Amino acid sequence: SREMTGSYRCQTSQYNGFNVKPREAVVELIVQYPPTVEPVFMEMRQGLGRPVVMTCRVLRAHPSRVLRFEWLLSNRLLHAGAFDAQRDETEYTVRNLNRDGLGEYTCNVINEAGAGKCTFLVTGKAYPPEFYYDTYNPVWQNKPRIYNFKLQWTQMNPNAVDRIVAYRLGFRQMGLQRWWEQEIPVDGPINKGELMSHNLTELVRPESYEVRLTPITRFGEGDSTIRIVRYSAPINPHLREFHCSFEEEPICMFTQDKNDDFDWTRHSAATRDTKYTPNTGPSVDRTGSKQGFYMYIETSRPRKEGDQARLVSPFFDVAPKNPYSISNPPAYCFGFFYHMYGKHIGTLNAFLKQKGQTSSEGPVWSLIGNQGDHWRQAKVSIHPTSSFQVVLEGIRGPGIEGDIAIDDVTLEEGECRDPPTNLSSKDLLGSSHIWLLCVTLVMTFLEGQR
Repeated sequence: SREMTGSYRCQTSQYNGFNVKPREAVVELIVQYPPTVEPVFMEMRQGLGRPVVMTCRVLRAHPSRVLRFEWLLSNRLLHAGAFDAQRDETEYTVRNLNRDGLGEYTCNVINEAGAGKCTFLVTGKAYPPEFYYDTYNPVWQNKPRIYNFKLQWTQMNPNAVDRIVAYRLGFRQMGLQRWWEQEIPVDGPINKGELMSHNLTELVRPESYEVRLTPITRFGEGDSTIRIVRYSAPINPHLREFHCSFEEEPICMFTQDKNDDFDWTRHSAATRDTKYTPNTGPSVDRTGSKQGFYMYIETSRPRKEGDQARLVSPFFDVAPKNPYSISNPPAYCFGFFYHMYGKHIGTLNAFLKQKGQTSSEGPVWSLIGNQGDHWRQAKVSIHPTSSFQVVLEGIRGPGIEGDIAIDDVTLEEGECRDPPTNLSSKDLLGSSHIWLLCVTLVMTFLEGQR
């Protein structure tokens, strides 16, 4: 290897039996190796009619004083010569890029031991667009079984290549093979950070769709971007239905409470760290998918017992059934799936937080302790009298095997019709209170007997 270059010394034994002074010899080993160059590969995007400058730099080589170079385009020799001993690089310039100048350029730097190769892919492809996920209220309905979606995006490095003249939009229903395509024309140049939009119409509720967006220049098609569009009921001024499965990064406008101790984390089993704590937390999302996302609290260090993480929904406006009175406020069914598995599971609470409310009230739903390695559903009826939020609070238990997860949060108009029959129902809170009351009465009675 090249690290073996250097001086090697060999010496006779000092005790050779003839009282002869030890003798030694020095061998100089010179390892020749091809030049090491950079960049090994670089993609360069440029518009037609503009210059392109490519530079291949030599990092090390032996021997270095007899270097030669050659520039090629698709194996066609463009330029060759002896390497300048005063410089450690060679440069090739295309002064006016045309279609014949697009392709793969190679710079070979050569010595007696071989060649080092720099490769430059010169293309006029536009960079991919970047979808904008924070669109407020992107879903709306115009028919009972149809919904529309407001698609928004920005363009990555719009001035790096020729002007984008159109986008090719493709979309298909999840599970189907056929793509529907159309072109979206672009009038005028696109500025960096400029938000563009297009309305997807006639989508079948509640199906999800795969959407592909490809920029087009006079070079041709650029790089595409793909996202999944899912139906979720819009956040209207008067709430009818809301559903969040945490599949996309904005997490349905939920926010982390800034006054708690730590945050909820969004991830899926497929992206989970291989060093995760065993014997706690879900291995799939609520639907059984390893690719599906959910929110959970990570209870490993530096978390300590009693630390709280609160996830706060967006505000929902309600209209009373009687417009002249709020004595009979409307009812809503608040539901979610939870996973509470591990011997150190703490507490999961759900709160109703009304606008203008100064004092905090107790949870509308609460559950403590290990519930097994299963997703379970919780439902509870709430009766807000003004704009409100729902808050999900996870409290860390006594150890690291205490991850709590939530998924598929829903809010529907009307009382809960079929509350789940497991330990998550609010009614069991009343049962536990009755049990505690009974224990207290018995203890008081026994104290009196003494």
